[in-house]
Amino acid sequence: MDTALHAAAISLALVLPLGLAALWSLPALRALVGRLTPWAPVPALLLALTAEPGASVHLDWVLLGSSLGLTEVTRVFLLFTALLWWAAGIYARGYLRTDPRRPRFELLWLLTLAGNLMLILALDVASFYAGFALMTFAAYGLVIHTGKPAARRAGRVYLIMAVLGEGLILAGLLLAAGETETSLQPLLTELPAAVADADQRDLLIALLWLGFGIKAGLPLLHLWLPLAHPVAPVPASAVLSGAMIKAGLLGWLHTLPIGLVSLPGWSALVIGTGLLATFGAAFLSLHQRHPKTVLAYSSVSQMGLITIGVGMALQEPALRPLLMAAIALYALHHGLSKGALFLGVGIARHPGRLAGPLLWLLLALPALSLAGVMTSGVVAKLGLKAALHTQAPLPDWWDHLPRLLELAAVGTTLIMARYLWLLRSESQGDRAPAAAWWGWVLLLASGPALVFLPGHWGLMDRDAITPGDWISLAWPVLVGTALALIGARTLRPWPIPPGDLLALITPRPKTVARIRAPAGRACARVLGLLDPARMLWRHRPSDFLHPDRLWQREVALAYAALLALLLATTLL
Repeated sequence: MDTALHAAAISLALVLPLGLAALWSLPALRALVGRLTPWAPVPALLLALTAEPGASVHLDWVLLGSSLGLTEVTRVFLLFTALLWWAAGIYARGYLRTDPRRPRFELLWLLTLAGNLMLILALDVASFYAGFALMTFAAYGLVIHTGKPAARRAGRVYLIMAVLGEGLILAGLLLAAGETETSLQPLLTELPAAVADADQRDLLIALLWLGFGIKAGLPLLHLWLPLAHPVAPVPASAVLSGAMIKAGLLGWLHTLPIGLVSLPGWSALVIGTGLLATFGAAFLSLHQRHPKTVLAYSSVSQMGLITIGVGMALQEPALRPLLMAAIALYALHHGLSKGALFLGVGIARHPGRLAGPLLWLLLALPALSLAGVMTSGVVAKLGLKAALHTQAPLPDWWDHLPRLLELAAVGTTLIMARYLWLLRSESQGDRAPAAAWWGWVLLLASGPALVFLPGHWGLMDRDAITPGDWISLAWPVLVGTALALIGARTLRPWPIPPGDLLALITPRPKTVARIRAPAGRACARVLGLLDPARMLWRHRPSDFLHPDRLWQREVALAYAALLALLLATTLL
């Protein structure tokens, strides 16, 4: 592709969804816009497949000027993001065929898609933030689509967390931009060096890590995920978890000083947080009773694994090329596999004549891939582990990371077993529309095929898989399967509600109802924030043995341990 075609393709990737959203304002064209909505991400997908890294277009007429283009990493992000939005859009066309709110859903879908594509294609700070904000706030409408009380509550939590994240991100970007030589409109490539050389480097890293961490589902910042997924329509859940959650990861890769300076303290903190997310979210997911909630916690767990990779890159600059490729590949693998799992929930509810072994085999394919023994899972897991076999000087405690990653695969297997087990009771006997099946099959087929494209593009090299590699990949799945079979017969899940921590910090409705005065309601909120402490001293020791109290004790202690760990790391 020559320069003119590059510019046209990049522009079309954003103009099509934004143009369709503008045409939606004409009532006579809404039906046509609805039919074209699933195809809005196709130009972006073709761009990812055909354009070379370095392709760019500069729009000087946009306020301060806007630069859009592709790099080696964003090309991978654009590939799986566009494909997932395409498949989920086709699926949504059938899934919402009788929904009276479908026109509104299609408008918000187009705006969210446009923001997601813009932040990936952005080369400058302003365009990146504009796309990130558009995606974040337009997605609020997807979360509350049904209008039910649970959806509105999840939307409130999502919006509060989104505003908090946007504030942290904006502060971090403005401070980092002020450290660059071209502070009026700096490029994203200038930010890591500016952060690395800044006098307030730790403050900038904290703002950006936490701000983008809300979207990426860091522990304590993950509360919106398990609330939003169960209430959102199935195709919206697929893009929320498969594509939009990766925007936080891409923000880290764009802004943190990866490969420029060694930051052992931040590396240890990020890796520790990633391990906590990996194992903590796996534990919480096993006590959920809705398959989409299980998948939401699974996303937190998988993003924890990717967070470990980011932490490793902060330790040793020499690891940057290998880890950036591994992280991008893992994001592709997780995005397509998780999207197929979410869309599979709707298929399992309306299986038609396919209800039987073949359906469960198809549902198990992305589950096994996520666990690490199928196609994309094999390549992604080994790519992340390859960074541990390097000649660069590494901390001694990193010797335990390979075993911890294998134990994480045991947790992933248990999560997938829980997901498949809960799907048994989802069937309603009828058959999903053909469009829903086509969207699901598209993701099932593309995940195993496209995971090898980054290697074809020269983004990463991978040695032949050895028998030892297969053993390290297979034994966690076998152990996890055995534990799942044993646990299904002997263990009873605890009644941990989605959002876990919110159940501890939200005032009890009966308490609030008894206190009418404004001052009394304020006191009730304060008492709600102190609910873990109240629970510890107001109840007899025997009360903690009750199943409804047991999970509260464990979650309270887990968060207390996390805070202690963060404080200790900061002091050291």
